[in-house]
Amino acid sequence: MKVTEHIERAKDTLFSFEILPPLKGQTINQIYEAIEPLMEFKPPFIDVTYHREEYVFRKQGNGLHKKQSIRKRPGTVAICAAIMYKYNVDAIPHLICGGFTKDQTEYALIDLNFLGIDNVLALRGDPVKNESSFMPEDEGHQDSCSLISQIKYMNDGVYLDDELQNVNQSDFCIGVAGYPEKHFESPNMMSDIRYLKKKVEAGADYVVTQMFFDNKKYFEFVNLCRENDIHIPIIPGIKPMTTKSQISALPRHFHIDIPEDLSQAIENCADNKAARQIGVEWGIQQCKELIAGGAPCIHFFTMSRINVQDFEGSFLKKFQPELSLVCSK
Repeated sequence: MKVTEHIERAKDTLFSFEILPPLKGQTINQIYEAIEPLMEFKPPFIDVTYHREEYVFRKQGNGLHKKQSIRKRPGTVAICAAIMYKYNVDAIPHLICGGFTKDQTEYALIDLNFLGIDNVLALRGDPVKNESSFMPEDEGHQDSCSLISQIKYMNDGVYLDDELQNVNQSDFCIGVAGYPEKHFESPNMMSDIRYLKKKVEAGADYVVTQMFFDNKKYFEFVNLCRENDIHIPIIPGIKPMTTKSQISALPRHFHIDIPEDLSQAIENCADNKAARQIGVEWGIQQCKELIAGGAPCIHFFTMSRINVQDFEGSFLKKFQPELSLVCSK
């Protein structure tokens, strides 16, 4: 089922989750162990992230170094298929521009269509670690708008090979990223909103936001989108803070602000156990406010490690479906 259909049919706020593929050399059991605690809460869909290649320089016998491409987390399509088969829940693969030609993207979409996958999250993706800015592949997509357009063309039965006849039309529901604190490469918020509108015009059906810790920024972002004729569902992304080091790590990696009250409370904690409790309490309050404010779904960035004991029982009883997990990195 499409994400938009899940939202349309829901009577209450939904809860969904995002997981990472296991590291190369690990098994699918790592994914099952992460997902198992979630299933009693009946998530309508689970996202699976995609991690592009990295480059390393390995020393050769002649003393020189050779540049090699490696992927630390392979298997997104197979993981989505396994999740759907085992748990009968919609799995949403992340599709990125980096590392793919348009032909390779089309073949990936064909495979996903064969598997009966109804949703994809279309992202530009990050630069390779040794690149200062994003560099598309030759014959690849330079931004998410271009990627969205290719997916939409396939939905209309238009393939790269225009000589194909009697082609199958796909029917993907297309998700995109949104940034309540703007994308770090955008010069200002309005520029970011204009680009999001282009993604909607290209064919985006729903938005999942970057994590945030100040709900005011989410509600302001939604209002700004509506004022600029962006009317698709906007799903807030949440990552409860669980360690003291995340005070600096999360802003550094995700270009977000930490509210002063939260950062001071975490900094004053004696250890990570105390910091985790503060983070959980903050996350509970965020969820309450987002549900009261009409968020269609709350999307948790789990980092594939789940602890189901940290949300308070009173919170679980008040909201359905029950939410009794915090996602820890």
